Amino acid sequence: MVSLTYVASNLVPLLNGTANAIVVADYIYNQFSAVQNSFTDAAHAIDNSYQLFWTYLVFVMQLGFAMLYAGSVHAKSTMNIMLTNVLNAAVGDLFYYLFGFAFAFGSPSNRFIGRHFFGMKVFLSELFDYSNFLYKWAFVVTATGMKIYTI
Repeated sequence: MVSLTYVASNLVPLLNGTANAIVVADYIYNQFSAVQNSFTDAAHAIDNSYQLFWTYLVFVMQLGFAMLYAGSVHAKSTMNIMLTNVLNAAVGDLFYYLFGFAFAFGSPSNRFIGRHFFGMKVFLSELFDYSNFLYKWAFVVTATGMKIYTI
């Protein structure tokens, strides 16, 4: 996003050089700055909303695979397939939280696998993107679900 540059002396001639020209220029700049911050906040909220929506769609793929595999087995095995689906999501969530995120994004690493952030003990910053974490988790759980059902 474009950042505003501000110099009060640029606005003083436009304000007819009045005694309060610098105060007025500061006020105008603060208003523009507030508008810019609200656009930045709105863009961040929209980006997170879209990412969480796509996370939902990817996770629903796992439910679709469960229905596909439940339909391809005998009726007596359907409960086992559904239980496998639930356990896959629960265990996949736990292990991605404890190990997966650190292996994938634990920089600095040894150029092959990450060595930091196990159990997300230390975050990169306070502004950590949780929607991105959930998005990647949904792909991990769905990918393992496809592998588990083929066995």
